[in-house]
Amino acid sequence: MRLPVLLFLVACNIFAQTAKLEYVVILSRHGVRSPTATAADLRQYSAEPWPEWNVAPGELTEHGRKLMTILGGWYRGWLAHDGLLSLTGCDQARAVYIRADVGQRTGESGRAFAEGLLPGCPPDVHMVDGKTDPLFHPVAAGAVHGDRAVAVASVSGRIGGNPTALAGVYRHAFETLEGILGKPALLAMPASLQGTEDGLADIRGPLRTASTLAENLLLEYAEGMTAKNLGWGRLDAAKLTEIMAIHTAYADLARRTPYLASVQGSNLLEHILLSVEQAVARKPVAGAIGNPGDRVLVLAGHDTNISHIAGLLNLSWLIPGYQRDDTPPGGSLVFRLWRDASNKSYAVEVLFIAQTLDQLRNSTPLDGNSPPETAAVFIPGCLPTGARLDCGWNAFRGIISNSIDLQHTIP
Repeated sequence: MRLPVLLFLVACNIFAQTAKLEYVVILSRHGVRSPTATAADLRQYSAEPWPEWNVAPGELTEHGRKLMTILGGWYRGWLAHDGLLSLTGCDQARAVYIRADVGQRTGESGRAFAEGLLPGCPPDVHMVDGKTDPLFHPVAAGAVHGDRAVAVASVSGRIGGNPTALAGVYRHAFETLEGILGKPALLAMPASLQGTEDGLADIRGPLRTASTLAENLLLEYAEGMTAKNLGWGRLDAAKLTEIMAIHTAYADLARRTPYLASVQGSNLLEHILLSVEQAVARKPVAGAIGNPGDRVLVLAGHDTNISHIAGLLNLSWLIPGYQRDDTPPGGSLVFRLWRDASNKSYAVEVLFIAQTLDQLRNSTPLDGNSPPETAAVFIPGCLPTGARLDCGWNAFRGIISNSIDLQHTIP
């Protein structure tokens, strides 16, 4: 081994031993919800009726609420293990700031997570007034504007200008999905690439429709449905993993395409960066979410938000049982700020954390012996400073800043 490499590894090990966890940002998807379309609307795609849910379309279920509370409880123990929170008590409740997108499924997910994180003293869940929060949906809120022609061209360039060919690439997954639906209604659909108001560009036709249907079947599985309510008795974990390839393919094109990710995600990423910077500076920073001295920031949003940030930074992960870069209910992109006590330097670690399909389905209690799955996420362009894939603060700040398009941010 060459001496410089040896010295680098020694330095990494020293940092790992002396580092103290200072601050954590948790960008979370809401918990298990019902499909956003009614069973009657979905009926056109299946041979048999879809199951009825006990909540309105798109709302967090009681099972989903329970799962988010379980997840919050695990985060309490995980953060306590690294000394960021105490294992019991309410002394640090004020050091936790939770911001949720407007809407039932995100607001209730934030509250359920808070109750698990700090039982008996959950912190307030902050939500903006109005129908749309520009932090999570800057284009839909009218706070940020993109160029639809550029958006369409950016997606078109990734698919060779041929949206019709996409279904064929995933033909086996489509055939499996049609077998579950009991109706060959997808592959024959026409495909098109269009500009839209809120998403800027979208691929209409088989890929988007199948993506939604596959996601609805995942929600049935995660909700714990059985017998005919679970894919009419034709769905299992293996088939679910296969058909979710369609969903992640659609998400990659519609959310992670660089231009779309830049317009939709720059504002959120800028505020995350400023929040971490405030923790480093230990004094107010304009644009930061929360207060100086906060230890935990929870952003209760959507899978779209996670995908936009991942697309901006070219982040990738793989959780067992899911497709690559999947964002299951309750899944979170986590930024952890570490401080080296020996030289006062800072570093940032990125993780993706999610409950497994079976943990979701069975409401499995989580603890140190039965944790959710965690994937270390590499930040392209950053040389890790330790075994955790830490990225030095200055390098991290530079990479994030260079990834953000300031014309798509809101002060």
